[in-house]
Amino acid sequence: MNYQAFIDQQVAAIREAVGEGLAINALSGGVDSSVVTALGHRALGDRLRSVFVDSALMRQDEPQLVVDMFAKLDIPVEVIDARSEFLDALRGLIDPEEKRHAVTNTFYEKVFGRIVRQSGATHLLHGTILTDIEETVDGIKRQHNILAQLGIDPKDAYGYHVLEPLKTLRKDDVRQLARALGFNEELADRIPFPGPALATRIVGEVTAERLETVRRATAIVEEELAGCGAFQYLAVLLSDRATGIRDGRREFGQIIVVRCLHSTDARTATPVELPWATLHRICERVTALPGVNRCLYDLTPKPPATIEYI
Repeated sequence: MNYQAFIDQQVAAIREAVGEGLAINALSGGVDSSVVTALGHRALGDRLRSVFVDSALMRQDEPQLVVDMFAKLDIPVEVIDARSEFLDALRGLIDPEEKRHAVTNTFYEKVFGRIVRQSGATHLLHGTILTDIEETVDGIKRQHNILAQLGIDPKDAYGYHVLEPLKTLRKDDVRQLARALGFNEELADRIPFPGPALATRIVGEVTAERLETVRRATAIVEEELAGCGAFQYLAVLLSDRATGIRDGRREFGQIIVVRCLHSTDARTATPVELPWATLHRICERVTALPGVNRCLYDLTPKPPATIEYI
């Protein structure tokens, strides 16, 4: 694939589609949305408004990290505080598809719909990739960024057009595209993070307290496994509890599952055989978190599992 030619084609396509209007994009800090942000900025300059929606579902310190990262690229990013809206939408939900739908609806109809109306933007740039489309259309799981492929006309439903410059690419090509755009290796190789964020890593109801637990576990896992060469690694909070002992007293505590997988495009994945010392260290740190007394390592490949739990 000629990545420079692809960049030139997509920049021209964005300019033609948006015309003299304004566009907006939501930047999550992942490689897909980062590449789309760079393409949109090349095409439109200050006629692209890039926002980071703080949904309360993100990793530790993620909003400021993303703002600082793109400031180095001279791309301004505005943080939108929507934490209460997402938590309200997820309250009481347990079913995985209902949770994904709640995140999608809150993002597109409520939060982004409001931002678009206020900005006057006519187009939304989105980091949809081919795997997102395939998994949704095949009924494996609904990706939050899939609209037209499900028969949803974003113009009719939300009031704006959606442009998807990466919809023909898989993750490995997106990473190469990031390098061609001048991103450093840290960003180009950043591990995938789902659009619905930590909501996909909580089995059962999403609450502020449960989010804090999985957020802290995620920080531990990402710190311990950084540099291991895996495609993706993550922590999941289960809905079950287990009996344990803390400070000499019985505790009915929470259970964290750790995943670490090799893959190239997320269509298939195999578990990484991590050293026992690494697993032991992760277990010690995770079970030191308040209320967590079990840490499990998931050896299931994709298929039959998916990478994420929800």
